[in-house]
Amino acid sequence: MDKHIEVSMLWQIYGKLLTEKQYNVLNDYYNNDLSLSEIAENYNISRQGVRDIIMKGEGKLFEYEEKLAIMKKSKMQEEQIQIILSQLSEIKDSSSDKKIEKILNEVQKELSVLA
Repeated sequence: MDKHIEVSMLWQIYGKLLTEKQYNVLNDYYNNDLSLSEIAENYNISRQGVRDIIMKGEGKLFEYEEKLAIMKKSKMQEEQIQIILSQLSEIKDSSSDKKIEKILNEVQKELSVLA
């Protein structure tokens, strides 16, 4: 996975655990696509200061994920749901019982919301 996307996803999960400045700077850099210079100007700090905040914030996000594994568990759950949906489609396609088809459609609908 691209680091930019990964950090953005981790920010969404764990961002509120960062300091306010780390939270805002990482948001500006990864989600609002601002440059180091633009962020430095907005916060009245040096580009190096922005880089340090980003590096420390990223480190914290990866540390939280390493310990809590919320993103990893979420991705695994999504993959399992997709496998189940695929299997349900196979069962539905091979069944001629309308009652079973109706139940499978309802189950697929509920699982699709989770995916």
